[in-house]
Amino acid sequence: MADTIRVTVWNEFRHEKTDQEVADVYPDGIHAQIAKFLNDEGNIDAGTATLDEPEHGLTEEVLANTDVLIWWGHRAHGEVADEIVDRVQQRILNGMGLVVLHSGHFSKIFRRMMGTNCSLKWREAGERERLWVTDPAHPIAEGLGEFFEIPHVEMYGEFFDIPTPDSTVFTSWFQGGEVFRSGVAYHRGKGKVFYFRPGHETFPIFFQPEVQKVILNAVRWAAPTKGPYSDLSRALNYQANETFEVED
Repeated sequence: MADTIRVTVWNEFRHEKTDQEVADVYPDGIHAQIAKFLNDEGNIDAGTATLDEPEHGLTEEVLANTDVLIWWGHRAHGEVADEIVDRVQQRILNGMGLVVLHSGHFSKIFRRMMGTNCSLKWREAGERERLWVTDPAHPIAEGLGEFFEIPHVEMYGEFFDIPTPDSTVFTSWFQGGEVFRSGVAYHRGKGKVFYFRPGHETFPIFFQPEVQKVILNAVRWAAPTKGPYSDLSRALNYQANETFEVED
């Protein structure tokens, strides 16, 4: 049996408390819905953390016991403490996976890992999105068809100010004519980062089976691999493996 993947689903958990339209869709929070379908898998143990918990729920202990961190944020990016961003970044560089969803493109941690503005165009009109698989060999595309559709979404459009991805797994088309790199994968240090565009808070997107499949695949892909270099935060004075003499 494969090792259990320990997941922490992080959410601001603000919209659900102040916007009835959002609460009607996600009464227990977006994080709870994501954790629920992940926990239906036999080898995943998903917990949650939210912005208003002490240390935003991302204590040293929580992160030390997290293999993959899922991040959903929107209106309160600026309230995330830089100290916590530093902590999360170092865990990613040392091997923890990061899956960023929807408006998390503007989160401090995603912008830190990308080193760019991560800006884009947007429009909230409830239009249809068609997501094309543009890297069919990538593990995150496993089990999907050539494309799938989401009936009502918030549009995101190019230019998306991100570094050139290691892989563009999905590319989206919207009814208004825009396109968008909606599923992009990166390696950062020993860790892996995946950004997935869908997930507007007023639509039941995280109940859709194809979306759940992508997030599940992303968790499995981003999970740490066993191997050397458990701490990449230090530059070590390294002793030679073999004896040698330096000639004049």
